[in-house]
Amino acid sequence: MSRLLVVQNGPGGGPGRFGDWLDADGLSLDVVHAYAGAPLPRHLAHDGVMVLGGGYLPDDDARAPWLAPTRSLVAEALERGAPVFGVCLGGQLLAHVAGGTVRGEHGAPEFGSTPLTLRSGAGDDALLAGLPERVTAIEHHVDAITALPPGAVWLMESERCAHQAFRMGDRAWGVQFHPEAGADRMRSWDPERMRARGLDPAELCRRAERDEPAAEAVWREVARRFAGVVLS
Repeated sequence: MSRLLVVQNGPGGGPGRFGDWLDADGLSLDVVHAYAGAPLPRHLAHDGVMVLGGGYLPDDDARAPWLAPTRSLVAEALERGAPVFGVCLGGQLLAHVAGGTVRGEHGAPEFGSTPLTLRSGAGDDALLAGLPERVTAIEHHVDAITALPPGAVWLMESERCAHQAFRMGDRAWGVQFHPEAGADRMRSWDPERMRARGLDPAELCRRAERDEPAAEAVWREVARRFAGVVLS
C-alpha cells in the first residue's frame, strides 16, 4: 500500500474527511503530530507528503521549529517529483519552498464557506479539470501568498484572495482553503474571535451547511484524484 506522510501543525488541524477519503482510496496515512513534538523523518521515505494548516507563517521557526524540517521534506519531494498536497499553511509553505512570497496579515481575511473560481490553468489539471467553474470551500486565514513561485500554474482564485490554488510541476499542489473541513469543523471555532472580526458565527455555520452537499462532492473527487496520483 502506498504511504502518505501527513504533517499536522496544530491540535485542531487534522486531515479530517480528506484523510478518510484518501484512506478509502487506498493510501496509508502516517500522521505526524509535529506541533506536539513528534519527530519528522530526516528524509522522505513515503510516496508523497501532505502538509496541513496552522497558525504560523511558513518560516516561523522560532514559534514552530518543526517547520524547518517540514520545508526540507517538501523540497525533497519537489526534487524527486513525489506528490505534495499543501493545505492553508501547507500551501503557503509549498509556495515559500518553491520561491514564492507569503505575507502575514495580508489583505482581507477569509472565514467560513467561500466561493472559489477555477482559472483557465485548471483546464488540464490532474486534480481540478472538469470540476464546476465555481465551487465553495471552508476558509480560515489572515496570511496570504502574495506572489506565486516561478513556473507555478495558477489554478483558483476568490474575490478577496487571488492565489487560492496552484500547482508546481505535475504532482505538487498548494491550496489556501480547507478541503478537509466540513461545516461541522466550524462549530469548534472560537465564536468570540469571529465576533471580534464583525462576523456572525451562527450565520457562518448556516452558510457552510447550505453549501456542504455540493462542496463535499467536489472535494471528495479531488481526494480521489490525488490518491490516484500518489498510487500511480
